Order: sequence, then C-alpha cells, then structure tokens
Amino acid sequence: MSGSVAAMRRTLLSCTSLARRGAMTLAAILCMSLKPAFAAEMSLTETISALLDLNHQEFAALTTSLSLLVFTVLAAVLLMRTRIQASKTELGLRSDIADLQVQADRLRALLFAEPQILIAWAAGDNRPQISGDTSLLISQDAMSNSPQRILAFGTWLPPEPALQMDHAVDALREAGEGFLLNLATSNGRAIEAMGRAIGGQAIVRIRELGGLRRDLAEANLRYRTLLEETELLRDFAAAVPWPIWAKSVEGNLRYANTAYVRATEGANVADTIHRGLELLENDQRAEMNRVLNDAANFSARLPIVVGGERRIYDVQAIRLGGGSAGIAIDASEAAQLRDAMERMAEAHRRTLDQLSSGVAVFDGQRRLAFYNESYRRLWGLDQAFLDSNPDDSSVLDRLRAARKLPEQPDFRAWKAKLHEAYRAVDSESYSWFLPDGRALSVVTTPNLEGGVTYLFDNVTESLDLARRFDRLTRVQHETLDNLGEAVAVFGSNGRVELFNPAFAKMWKLPAEALKEQPHIETVEAWCLPLFDDAMTWRALREAITAIDNRTQVALKLERKDGSVLDCMTMPLPDGATLLTFQDITDTENVERALRERNEALEAADQMKVDFVHHVSYELRAPLTTIIGFAHFLSDPSTGPLTPKQAEYLDYVTKSTNALLALTNNILDLATIDAGAMKLELGPVNIEKAIQAAAEGIQDRLATDRIELKVDIDSNIGNFTGDERRVVQVLYNLLANAVGFSPHDAAVTISAQRTEHRVIFTVSDCGPGIPADVKDKVFDWFESHSHGSRHRGAGLGLSLVRSFVELHGGKVRVDSVVGKGTTVSCDFPVDQNAHRNAAE
Repeated sequence: MSGSVAAMRRTLLSCTSLARRGAMTLAAILCMSLKPAFAAEMSLTETISALLDLNHQEFAALTTSLSLLVFTVLAAVLLMRTRIQASKTELGLRSDIADLQVQADRLRALLFAEPQILIAWAAGDNRPQISGDTSLLISQDAMSNSPQRILAFGTWLPPEPALQMDHAVDALREAGEGFLLNLATSNGRAIEAMGRAIGGQAIVRIRELGGLRRDLAEANLRYRTLLEETELLRDFAAAVPWPIWAKSVEGNLRYANTAYVRATEGANVADTIHRGLELLENDQRAEMNRVLNDAANFSARLPIVVGGERRIYDVQAIRLGGGSAGIAIDASEAAQLRDAMERMAEAHRRTLDQLSSGVAVFDGQRRLAFYNESYRRLWGLDQAFLDSNPDDSSVLDRLRAARKLPEQPDFRAWKAKLHEAYRAVDSESYSWFLPDGRALSVVTTPNLEGGVTYLFDNVTESLDLARRFDRLTRVQHETLDNLGEAVAVFGSNGRVELFNPAFAKMWKLPAEALKEQPHIETVEAWCLPLFDDAMTWRALREAITAIDNRTQVALKLERKDGSVLDCMTMPLPDGATLLTFQDITDTENVERALRERNEALEAADQMKVDFVHHVSYELRAPLTTIIGFAHFLSDPSTGPLTPKQAEYLDYVTKSTNALLALTNNILDLATIDAGAMKLELGPVNIEKAIQAAAEGIQDRLATDRIELKVDIDSNIGNFTGDERRVVQVLYNLLANAVGFSPHDAAVTISAQRTEHRVIFTVSDCGPGIPADVKDKVFDWFESHSHGSRHRGAGLGLSLVRSFVELHGGKVRVDSVVGKGTTVSCDFPVDQNAHRNAAE
C-alpha cells in the first residue's frame, strides 16, 4: 500500500513538474512570437496575423505547449484528490513500516554476522542487488567506486575459475540450477560460492574460507582429485587390450584387468583374484621373481598360451613398495613379421644370385656382407678372399693392383668421392671405362642400415650402339621439342636438313623445294617478298654459318603482310643450327592496345587530379571570405541579431566550415598524389593525440548518445611522426565509427606499442562492411551509409590510408556484417630508421 501511494505521489509530482515546464515553455514561445507586436504596440488583428505567419515548427511547439497546459490543470485536480485519500491511510502505514524496518534490520544483522556477499537477481531483471562486505574479495581502489565490478569475475578470479563461476551463475539464472563451488581468488584467498533459486530470485552467496573450514575444503578437493585420477587409471587399465596385474608382497594376486581375466579364462575379476589364476608358467614366474628381487624391473619376451593358442608376449614388470605390477603386450605379429622379413631377405639373396648384374653389399662398417656370383666373375676375385668379408677399400686396392679399375690421376681422391655414398641419401650413377675396353655402369645405393649396395652392369655394347645413334637422337629430340612453332634445322654447311610443315606454310614455301636441302641464301631469296630487311637476313646467315662464337640470336620480324614474328636461332651440339619462328601478331596487337589504353588512363587520372587541385584552390578563397564575414556578423560588437538571424548565421558557419574541411581534404589528397606532401616529423605523444582527436567529436558523441572507450597504457610514451596528421587520422577514424554506430552504442579506441611499431585500433558495433564494398572504402568519393546516420563525401578513409602510408605504415580493415568494423593503423616508431631501410 505504502509503495503504491509513494509511486503515485512520484508520478503526480513528475507530471506537475512536466506541466509546469510546459507552461513556462508556452509562455516563452508566446513572448518570443509576440514580442515584436508588443514592442510596436500592434493591434489585435496585427497580432493574430503575426501568429498566423509562424512556420510549421513554431506552430507545432505552440500546440504542444497548449496541450501540456491542459494536462497540468488535470494533474493538479488529481493531485488534490489523491492527497485527501492518502492523508487518511498515511498514519497507519507509518507504524507498519516501522515494524517491518525493525524486522529487516534484525534479519540483516543475523545474515551478515560473518563477512560475506549476497548477490540477488529478480526474475526478468539483469541488474543485481549486491549487499554485504564487497571489500572481502576486491579492494575499494580496484573497484573504482563501483560495486558492480564484482560481477566481472575475471577481475578477482583466475581465468578458469572465473569461467566456471560464469557458467554456474548463467545456469542458476536461466534454469534455477543450484551450485556450490570452492575457488581460489587471484590473490590466493580461498572462497566458497553457493547459488540457489529462492522466491523467484537467483541468489549467490560468496564468503571466504578460513582456518579449519578452508583446510577441510582443500582436503576435500585433494580427495576428489585423487579419487578422479584413481577412477581414470582404473578405467584406462580396464580398457587396455593387454593383460595387467598387481600382486602383494607375498605374491598373491591383488588386481587384474579384463584382458587378464580373458587370458586366464576366469569368470570375472573377483573370481580370477579369488582363485589366484596365473598368466605365466611356474618357471617364468620364478625367473621374474628372481629378477625383481635383484633389480627393480623385469623385461622379457615370453611364449604364453592364451585361449589354447601359443602366442609371444613382451612382459614388463616393476617392483613396488607394496608388491609388484606387470603388463604383457602381444608381440606375436612383430615376431611373425620379423621371421617373414628374414625369409624375404633369404629369398632376395637367392634371387640376386641369379642376376647377370654384379651385386655387392657392404655393411655400416664398410665390410662385404653379400655378393653374388656375377660380381665374382665380373672382377675375377678369389672366393676365399670375398668370403673373408674384406672392407671396401681392400677390394678397390686389389682391383687397382690388377689394373681392373679406370686409370685415375689421383686414386685416393677418386676413392674418397666413391665412398661418399656411405653418407649420401640418394643413389649415384657412374660410368667406368676399364683398361681392357669394357664399359661398366655403376650404381651406388645407400642402405637403411648404413651400408652401400653396388650394382655393376656391363654396358659395352649399349654404349657402342648409343655412340652410333647419338647424333640422330639429339637432333630429333631438339626438333620434336619445338614442333609447336615453325622449325627449320640448318646444317653446318648452311643447308636445310630438317623442317616442319609450319615453316613452309608461314613463309609460303613449296615443301618439295625445301626437301632438296637449299642453302640459306636460296631460302632468303624465296622469303624476300614477305620480308626484305637486309640486316636481319645477314644476322641469320651469320648465326647459321658461323664456326666460332656460335650463340643464340633473338630477332623480331615485322613482315609486309602485317604479321609479326618472333625469331630465335639455337646452336645444336652437332654443329647444326635450329631456327624457330613464332607468330606473335595477336600478342603484339593486344600489347599495343593495352599500352595505348594505359597511357589514356594515366592522362585521364592526371587530368582528374589537376582538376580537383585547381577547383579546390579556387573554392578556398571565397570560402575563407564567407567564413570571415560570418564570424564578423556573429561578433556582438557588430550589433544584435534576432534569434532567427542568429540561427541562420549558425547554419552558414557550420556549412562553410564543413565545405572548407572538405576542400582541405581534397587538397591534401591531391598534394599526396602529386608527391608534394611533406611530413613535419617530431615526437608524437600518443595519449595526447587520442585526446585531441576525441575532443573534436564530443558534440557528436553527446548528440548520438555514444560512449567513447579509450584503452591505452598510461606509460605508452611517444613515437616519431607528424602530430597534426596523426590527430587527423584518428579524428577521421572516430568520426567514421560514430557515424556508423547506432544510438546508445560504444566506440573503442586503443593503442598498443611494440619494439618497432605503434598500432592504433578503432572499433564500432555498426552494420559492418559487405565484402563487395570492403575493397572500395579507401577510394576517393566512396561513401556507403548502409542505413546508418553517416553522411559525407567519402574522403575521410582515403586520407587515413594516405597519411598512414606516407608515414610508412599500413591500414587494415576487419569487418563482420551485422557485428561492426575494426580499423587498425600501424605506424613505425622511428621514421628515420624506416626511411633508411626504404632507401
């Protein structure tokens, strides 16, 4: 009842105040509107006529004020009636309130008998009610006179407990799930947090744990941790597919996992332990116990019968203070694989013995580990010598003494190079020409075990055949590689040896005449109707017929039919010359068109810059004059102005200032494009630069109800740059962020400093930038409102990028549609170091 009366009283007082202000506003408007009439003692008809001349805005204000006056009268009547009714019940309510206050004080004293904090959320209300000793967890200085900071659990809890506390509070408020947490604060104090849903409210109690209570909480936490680890280890041991067991000091089975039960054919774990079923045989257990008594570990590969099948297991056991523990890992597949590899190696040895190629395998100690019969016959070595496993150097020395190796001027260096195969990764191939006329192909392959395998093939006949066909093979190979072009091969005598159809077609030559192998001079005479440049043909003749200094020659031919050819001469190994022609007419036409288009675009761009620069200078002079006269008119010394005149003059001043700023921006951009912008370098105080930029948008922040958050270190210091341009960059970024932010939002500006860079970041929560617009935001006159309040010529971000890059920095835009935009500007700390590095 008392609350309802108080609420009604507050409502009526508010209405009365509002009505009173409305009446005062109405009176002021009437006086302002009728003042000229009264001053001139106008008649009633003239006064009514003056009222009718009011514009729509003034008439709306007048109508609103009249409505407020009527509402004031009604509110006064209701207030008088309410006061009469409230006076009758006020005396009885006062006594009830006093009794309730006494009970509340008694319950509050009982509740806060010990230091604790209560946080309560009413249903549907996101603002908590906090009571108790808030300094229990966080000092008053850290709280910045705001107890609500206690809800930022990350300020007084480590990250993991803070996240746990956030999840618990969210579950309590959303689903009514209670919780009880024992946590440690960032300063090492132990606390207890309890959450319950009571009477439609979510209530959290936080208190510090001290003395015995803290010890019990820590002991309980350690016990639960140990219990969780024990359960985890038990689950792991139960899930492992290998038998695991543990025995007491007397040798009795104390633990067995599921795999052990299956291996010993027990009914279950309890039955296996009760019956004491053993996995190992008696002699195996005796050997394991003996080793464990002498040492702490036992490791052996043992055969074990499991499920009626004999398998191989790697058994590992360790001695513990209370007995021993062991595990048996199935190694049957590994043993089978090892046997299979041994059988495969033996099969390979038998296969190598049947090869006609000589094979010799030397191990990691460079000793002969294997050789086949072909190897022995190839070198004619004694079998007893080979069976004695000689080293690689001894074999080579014996072969050299018998004059069976190629003659070498430095045999030691040649042998050292051959033995590099022991340290190599890839195979190497050699050709040995022996004194007896044989030619051998030798391949050295490094082995995985560290040795080398030698493979010897007698290639005497193959090399002889290769010599006879080498010339023809190389010529044909070079010709086939160029079949996509017009190709002709001229021999060392200057005559055509080979040509393709494209050559005859390109030069309109008869194929039958070319088959007669005409001389280059004859071919030149046939091609003169299409191309008659004597200097070019002379260069081609010299490239084809020259004996010394034969090099490649590249020429470009523009024929009479308008086609353009790319010509190339390539000397061949046998003394011939490869002549190729490629039609690049289309490429030349496209390149010429692109070059002309590029020149036209550059001229148009320069014309645009010159036009903007000229117009901006022409606009600045009249703008300066208008601004000066506007300031002169606003000076009180020039005489009083009517309110309407002052309002119009204010519009003129704002518009001319905006136009002057736009002109200055255009001039700055034009100056930068022309390369005439010079930075006035000096120390830039980062904190003061941000403050200066923020002062320029204070009126927009207040108008749009936007909060500006500044996140910088107070000791961030200075960096070298142009302070005025840096402030201009930050102002444009803040103005852009405020223009795109909705009402009651926040804009954040931060600065970070590294060893070589200073990074400014401005973030907003506006509509974001679509992907198709993101690459255009820094272009001139690109302005995209996307439904926001932002309006402008689209030069702010262009200036930002230009000034940052002029400092040697970079600008990056990160935006998510619907979530906001973040612009980062990266400035070098030392401009001198940056300029020296650029030079």
